[in-house]
Amino acid sequence: MSKILIFDSGVGGISIYKAIKEQLPNADYLYLFDNAYFPYGELEPEFLIERVCQLIGYMYEKHKPDLVVIACNSASTLVLPALRQRFPIAFVGVVPAIKPAALQSKKKKIGLLATPGTVSREYTQLLVNDHAQGCEIDMIGTTSLVLQAENKLYGHTVDLDAISNVVSKWQDPDNSPDVVVLGCTHFPLLVNELEEVLGEHIQFIDSGMAIASRVKDILGGGDAVADHGHTGKAFCTKTQAQKKLTLLFNEIGLSQPLYIDV
Repeated sequence: MSKILIFDSGVGGISIYKAIKEQLPNADYLYLFDNAYFPYGELEPEFLIERVCQLIGYMYEKHKPDLVVIACNSASTLVLPALRQRFPIAFVGVVPAIKPAALQSKKKKIGLLATPGTVSREYTQLLVNDHAQGCEIDMIGTTSLVLQAENKLYGHTVDLDAISNVVSKWQDPDNSPDVVVLGCTHFPLLVNELEEVLGEHIQFIDSGMAIASRVKDILGGGDAVADHGHTGKAFCTKTQAQKKLTLLFNEIGLSQPLYIDV
């Protein structure tokens, strides 16, 4: 049984976890979120690299995963080279789905909704240069929607006005992109709210299924029949009231998050 570690700054990475588990239902799952430093989108690059390497190093020594998914665009666009240099295991990063968006856009006008860190990364610009030549790319970098998605999972009401304020320039169908890349793993959790605010003229794309396929290719297919009795282990870096979160994690096959002092 393959052991897969999924890492994010918060609980947005469960969108990636669920996609992978659908493909590999019998893998042994570990989910770590660094809520002590959430959100990652505005952290300094040097600090972010060292922080992620520290946490992955801890999990590698304690749990020996076969593969690590960095389920955070802000981290993936920055830390993967350092991780691959330091640890002798497979890493899969989550980066904005620019290539499929360029293939699917009829207007050749693409929106990228991501964190400020992802929007500003050189890696993101390289994706655009390599896969979206001939397309107009309109980027929005936001931290507030990351917080909205996180709060939604904790049972709080989503502020539609706040979402509307962030994406207001895309509300005009004549001037908006026809495809928007959800360049943060938190944002698929808000897709219903985004559709309500923006209407049906925009198609949303995220990286979940592509990442799941990549992980399956690396680890092999596995048994298609799920073992529903198996519970993966969840870990966090900051203690907090977690009743709602524990219920959510239990519903998707993860344990109550255990605190690690790292």
